[in-house]
Order: sequence, then structure tokens, then C-alpha cells
Amino acid sequence: MEHFDVAIIGLGPAGSALARKLAGKMRVIALDKKCQCGTEGFSKPCGGLLAPDAQRAFIRDGITLPIEVIANPQIFSVKTVDVAARLTRNYQRSYININRHAFDLWMKSLIPDVVTVHHDTLCRKVWREGELWHVLFQVNGEEQHITARWLVGADGANSLVRRHLYPDHQIRKYVAIQQWFPEAHAVPFYSCIFDNAVTDCYSWSISKDGYFIFGGAYPMKDGQARFEALKAKMTDFAFHFGEPVKSEKCTVLFPSRWGDFVCGKENAFLIGEAAGFISASSLEGISYALDSAEILSNMLLNEPNNANRAYWCATRKLRFKLYSKIIKSRCLTSPALRKWIMQSGIAHIPQNHSEDYPTRFTSPTSRM
Repeated sequence: MEHFDVAIIGLGPAGSALARKLAGKMRVIALDKKCQCGTEGFSKPCGGLLAPDAQRAFIRDGITLPIEVIANPQIFSVKTVDVAARLTRNYQRSYININRHAFDLWMKSLIPDVVTVHHDTLCRKVWREGELWHVLFQVNGEEQHITARWLVGADGANSLVRRHLYPDHQIRKYVAIQQWFPEAHAVPFYSCIFDNAVTDCYSWSISKDGYFIFGGAYPMKDGQARFEALKAKMTDFAFHFGEPVKSEKCTVLFPSRWGDFVCGKENAFLIGEAAGFISASSLEGISYALDSAEILSNMLLNEPNNANRAYWCATRKLRFKLYSKIIKSRCLTSPALRKWIMQSGIAHIPQNHSEDYPTRFTSPTSRM
């Protein structure tokens, strides 16, 4: 039974960034359910937009994006739709359109070989005995058992580590559903859609590499029916669908109170979405994944004997920022306030061409 300084469960952007930052400074093992090749195995359903805060994290680390993770086209505005009020507005946004699965694999590829990484791996159980954390996982059909001084949950919305640390903790969850269609719009666009009759969260669309992705976050009970109902409504707003070529689902967290942010205890830590670090106003989580990984790496390296307390204090600014997103979400999902904001025309950029674009088929690329 091998012993490590740090065991990281999950290698999305948060886990990969942490493993890279600790490499060579601590003995690290990282477990991930994705394969490190092509499109095989698990892939994260995600619209795939890199927000400015995530871009700043890469600037701080001196990292540039390779061309293979960047998707086409790059879009500079979000088309915001209020279905009930039948309003459409365009707001400037500085996102980078990326292929999310390729991005995740690239982030993993940056982890130095000195880190022990197990791909296509299922973490089955974690528990604490004395001063050590025990991790039981399955790789290549065989069970393995390791111990570590510190345990890190970077395993997303359904975090095994969070459930172990906080068995009674409840946070609002939605089912995120999205479908891929051959692109049929003359002018590609990114959209944010609000319809309180369908969901008290929001829906989205994005054009990417010859495909049109339409998705949203819906109540867990009847999410699929709500998704289909919204699709039917969107034809009135010049959305063109056709037959889907791929459908995806996953659970997404929706923090709605200060207590939804949990950082860990007893030499165990949570980063990224596992900690509740995801924007309630946009469901964007990559930037908070990168920021929380950076904060935790600094605490483990500089405050090892008081790391839990140090991490909790150091993430205070991040948690306040995320709480402001909760307040913003309440404004955006309020029909009356949202309608007033959109009718005011604040920050709206009118377009010179018609919103009702003619249908045009664009042949999809082979990459999805």
C-alpha cells in the first residue's frame, strides 16, 4: 500500500491545475475517470466557453492555449432572450470558444510525469484512520488502496469526497441537458435564454465547429420534458435545430446561499464545483476551478500545518464574489426585473442585419 502526500480525486480543470502546481514539491497521486485519448470514455457536457477570469489564471501561469482546443467561430456577444416578454438583446462578452473535452485532456497533459496519474479510474471509497486518508479505487479491473496525508475532492457536482465530509449537506442541483445539431444558421451566435415557465435557471446555445449546441439547466424531476418544451418555443426566435447528432446530460450545482460553499476539513479539501464554486448567474465554473486550485496549492505549500483554516480564509474573497453571482442570478431570473433591464437597452448593442436569419446548412467537421 503506497503512501502519498496528496491524493486528488478528479482531473477536470481544478484537479489538473492543482496536480501541476504541486508536482515535484509533494508526492501526488491523481485519479480520473476520463481516458487520456480521443473521445473515448467520459466527457464533460459543457457549452465550452473560457471566461476572462479563467484567461487571467492562464496569464498568471504563463500558459497559452494550443490551437487544437480552440473552437470555431469566436463570438463577441451573447444574444439574450426573454421568452415570455419576447425580447432579444445583444451584450458584448469576451469569451473564448473552446472544445471542452479537448481542453480537459490538454489540462491533464500539462501534469508532469512525476505525478502518479490513473486514467479511466473509478474511486470507490475514501475514509480516514488516525492522521491518514485512505482511498480505494479501481483501475484496469483491479482494486488498489493507497493512503495520503491530504485528500482533495476535485470531483465535481456529485463529489464523493464532499458527500463523505458533509453527508447531511444539501445544495440545489439541476440536470444539465444539451444536444448537438448540424449548424443551420447563416450567422453563428451564442445565446442565453430565460423562460421561467420552463426553469428558474437558464438555457443556452453556442455554435461550435460546424455544430449548434442547445442546452440548459432544468429541475431534476422532469428535465427532459422541459428541455423539449423550450426547444419548441425557440423556433419563434429563429433557432433552427433539425435532428440531433448527440445528446448529453450531467448534474450541475446551483449555489443559492452562503452555506453552499464548503471547503473541507480534517486534512481534506474541496476545490472547483465540488466546493460549490460555480457561478449561479452563468453556471461558469472553469475560472473558479483554476482560482481555487491556485489558492489551495499555496496553502498546502506554505501553511501545511494549518491548511484547512488557511484555505478557508484564503477563499473568502472568492466566496464573496460567488455570492454576488447568487444575487445577480436572482435579478436575472426575476421576470419583472429582467424585463425592465432588457427594455431599458442598457449595454445593448443593436445589430444592423435582421435577427431572422435565413437557414443555411454548414457541413460539420469531424471533431465533436
